[in-house]
Amino acid sequence: MNERDALRALAADLPHAGDDAAVLDETVITTDMLHERTDFPPGTTRYTAGWRAVGASLSDVAAMGAAARAAVAVYADAAFDPEDLDRFVAGAVDVCEAVDAEYVGGDLDEHVEFTTATTAVGRVTDAGPVTRDGARPGDALCVTGEWGRSAAALRLFERGDGESIERANELFRFTPRVADGLTLAGTATAMMDSSDGLARSCHQLAEASGVGIELEREAVPVHPAVDEVADGEDERFELAAHFGEDFELLCAVPEAEVSAVSEACPAGLTRVGTVREATDDEERPRVIADGDPLPDRGFTHGDG
Repeated sequence: MNERDALRALAADLPHAGDDAAVLDETVITTDMLHERTDFPPGTTRYTAGWRAVGASLSDVAAMGAAARAAVAVYADAAFDPEDLDRFVAGAVDVCEAVDAEYVGGDLDEHVEFTTATTAVGRVTDAGPVTRDGARPGDALCVTGEWGRSAAALRLFERGDGESIERANELFRFTPRVADGLTLAGTATAMMDSSDGLARSCHQLAEASGVGIELEREAVPVHPAVDEVADGEDERFELAAHFGEDFELLCAVPEAEVSAVSEACPAGLTRVGTVREATDDEERPRVIADGDPLPDRGFTHGDG
């Protein structure tokens, strides 16, 4: 059973689960866990790890259209190195400050490998939370920012030279799209973050909203770093759409609102497709790209 199957199994007993964060009254809360073996390639600095780990939870707050308030983290390792710990906390503090939130502490523990668990808290605005299940046929499918930066970073980490590792760490330190989420709240009919990748996120949003999605491959904004590592157009799209861990926002926006909200989003908002009616025809896939089925492939814990 992978992560998505486990969430489906738990859904009946956990009514608040299923979106990027749980909403209790006006409070948004979310938690994540990252491990050195699966999430931090060799060369990842502790500063980058602190930034990225806490940023992942802040990204979930952004996806709900909420204002980020605070974050905490558990830091676990086989031994505590004072410099490593200080750098981790510095990264956590800085990513919180980047979205007008506050890092307020956490816990320490021993573990066989460096592992961190993070929790972020936010508050919904008068516009209310934005969930995954409200997309409507005819809505524009839009994304923030540029895609593929984490895939490019991994390739640069693998090169192993100092310049490449420094560049990879920079790419790993994404800015959570809290400001964009707040801009989209009240306008977007559905929204989620893209930690599982663009393609898989399209499938998740389509399933939650009971709709179909048509994606335009050429419309996807690809991060310039992808061109440094990709071998041809097919791999370029593969890294941008299927790798995951970019922490951008995917949303559905009413057609008439696209222009205005695009101009207001700090990270930029790009239309990449259209929400369509779902079909009962098993021969017609729920999500297509340029007329062809878009594989439901991306990052999922427990997929081998």
